[in-house]
Amino acid sequence: MSSQAKTSQLKDRRTRLLAVSAMFAALALIFSYIEVLIPLPVPIPGIKLGIANLVVLIAIYRLGFKHAFVINMVRILIAGLLFSGVFGMIYSLAGGILSIIVMYLLYRTGLFSMVGVSMAGGVCHNLGQLLTACVLLSNTAIMSYFPVLLFSGLISGIAIGLLAYVIEKRLPDLRIN
Repeated sequence: MSSQAKTSQLKDRRTRLLAVSAMFAALALIFSYIEVLIPLPVPIPGIKLGIANLVVLIAIYRLGFKHAFVINMVRILIAGLLFSGVFGMIYSLAGGILSIIVMYLLYRTGLFSMVGVSMAGGVCHNLGQLLTACVLLSNTAIMSYFPVLLFSGLISGIAIGLLAYVIEKRLPDLRIN
């Protein structure tokens, strides 16, 4: 294969990867918006379904850490600007960064199912937000709320993980390689 053909192939791969990543980021943002519209019947603040994490989880498995991380950051920043404001964005960034790192590390071990990875992500997202609140408010008593968020992170992680597993298995090959 000539050098020119290899260069053309590389550009084509990068273009496809960029297009798929942009579609994933847009879908995650749409899911964030839908989540804002869905009132949960739980009277506990801070509990959300985390449906945008469905896209991030699938991106980890299909696109790798770098692209999943960028998709997550783009979604958090835009959703923060549109829906939750600066402080909501700060909390989401803390939770999002911690959760995606933990999810990727668990994924890389090969020891955890997609549901297990998602459960850890849900718990770590909540933990990251609580730790940020402790720092911003200079109050560690907030950590007493962790058992509630641990339970909600596990439940939403199971639901998102199961859904992501079903969807990921049915997705066609993205033909990025």
